[in-house]
Amino acid sequence: MKNNFYLSIISVLLYTIFSFAQSNEKNEDTIYNMPEAKSVVDTAKSKFLANPISEYNEAYFILDRLNTSIGLPPNQINLETPQAALEHFLTKAEAGKYQEAAYTFNLNLLPKTTTIEEAAILAEKFHFVLKQRVKIDWDNLADRPDGQLDFSTTTNKAVAGKPRRSVAFGAVKLNNRNIVLRVQRVKYKHYGAFWLISSNTVENIEPLYAEYGPRKLDRMMPNWARVQLWDTPIWKPIGTLCILFISYFLGRILIFVIRKGLIKSNKIWVQSIAKKLSKPAGITIGILFFYILLNELISFTGRYASTLYTILLIVVIGSITWLIMKMIDYIMVHIAENRIGDTNPEENSEARMMLTYISVARRVITFVVIIVGVAVIISQFRTLERLGISLIASAGVATVIIGVAAQSTLGNIIAGIQIAITKPARIGDTVIIKDDWGYVEDIQFTYMVVRTWDLRRLVVPLKYVVSNVFENWSMTNAHQIRPIIIHADYTVNVNKIRAKFRELVEADDDWDGEHPPKVQVVEANEKTIEIRALCSAKDASHTWDFHCRLREELITYLVSLDSGAHLPTYRYQHAPE
Repeated sequence: MKNNFYLSIISVLLYTIFSFAQSNEKNEDTIYNMPEAKSVVDTAKSKFLANPISEYNEAYFILDRLNTSIGLPPNQINLETPQAALEHFLTKAEAGKYQEAAYTFNLNLLPKTTTIEEAAILAEKFHFVLKQRVKIDWDNLADRPDGQLDFSTTTNKAVAGKPRRSVAFGAVKLNNRNIVLRVQRVKYKHYGAFWLISSNTVENIEPLYAEYGPRKLDRMMPNWARVQLWDTPIWKPIGTLCILFISYFLGRILIFVIRKGLIKSNKIWVQSIAKKLSKPAGITIGILFFYILLNELISFTGRYASTLYTILLIVVIGSITWLIMKMIDYIMVHIAENRIGDTNPEENSEARMMLTYISVARRVITFVVIIVGVAVIISQFRTLERLGISLIASAGVATVIIGVAAQSTLGNIIAGIQIAITKPARIGDTVIIKDDWGYVEDIQFTYMVVRTWDLRRLVVPLKYVVSNVFENWSMTNAHQIRPIIIHADYTVNVNKIRAKFRELVEADDDWDGEHPPKVQVVEANEKTIEIRALCSAKDASHTWDFHCRLREELITYLVSLDSGAHLPTYRYQHAPE
């Protein structure tokens, strides 16, 4: 019922939006007039043009010609500083005065026949791209004619430097390359030097607008739907919510279809996919559908637009990374559960070794996938790339601090890889660490879990495992020999104990038959003799139970032998009277 209710609401909203859009499409007075994505100038001719720089000057570019078709900027326009030039463009563009805004362009790489009307359309397109995709770096735009940034030392003395003739104020990705947006200081004939938006930036306006210009719904919406809410037309958040709901239900439907469709399969691995990967796949496809549909139908502009697209891209890359991690996790678990034998028996060393490899590989591959995902996210944003370059450039102190802080964590991760290669401990091994006897239950990124015989869990850093001495009773062979120590009087017949011990061992099912029963007198003191009996079994667990049982039976036999005459006896000698 709930799903039907939501679907009804979405259908009504979408129908209302599209019906109003279509009913007003033919009425040019009520449709918002936006520039077409196609080029307004014949840019094919521009490749034969070149920037007419006549000579080199470190303070500005000296030009032989400038904006032949539209003329020089009027005197009343302030283009003395990089900040003033960009502010003039944005101010006039916000007011809809695109012809005045176009005078901040250097059109030298466009055909000489470019008219002021065509330049105004370019200005409108550039303004749209700036609002949608570019976060202007105002901190890098100086308010000085020489383009230098004002800063002082601790003595409050201004620092002098070379004048800047080109200043970047933003960047945007286009066809896997970064388009850097710049203002440049130019000088033409006898006129003073002034700042314009660079010719290379102007040349890229058309392809940038074709990539990031208004989408289908932007052109279809009537004026009444363009009421502003937080600098955004009201229909855009409503349309985004509709797309979000559609994407959500698409994801839910995919989850349902995958589960119900594949669960009927006779193959176990197909059923496992239906159970474990249906949800991650549905969520990821839903997010991708939302991202693609939003980019096709709606374009956001304004101060929050670049942040919104950044967050969306991070979510998309993150969801794909998450799906890949889940797939890797599923494959590893499936192999561990269905392709590896029982790891409980300690003699099955090959199965335990393979499980250890899979456990460590699962975490290492997951770690690598996360690193690659983060790297892909960073590569999408020039600001983050610049941050990374700055960190590398000043990595002296930072690397030392981070290295010291993360020394333990990184050491444990490397120790995990070392354990997988050298195999000092494997999942299922019987180990003694810090006087605690237990079984290796799991090997994580940075620690190993040991389950003790009394069901406690020891969390042991992997660095400790590769750096300290510990006992591994299953490293080469699970077979084990354990000693039984009893004390008896000097009068005892050891051969009788030896014969009884052999009888007890050979009658017990836990004896592995590899080592014959052995009884030896290993110590003698002023009170008793110490007798050691050795027994063996297939693994540590069976050997422990076996030797405890034999100890009880030997003590019972010693007590019954000659009515206990050979139990430890304390002798006292009276002094003569």
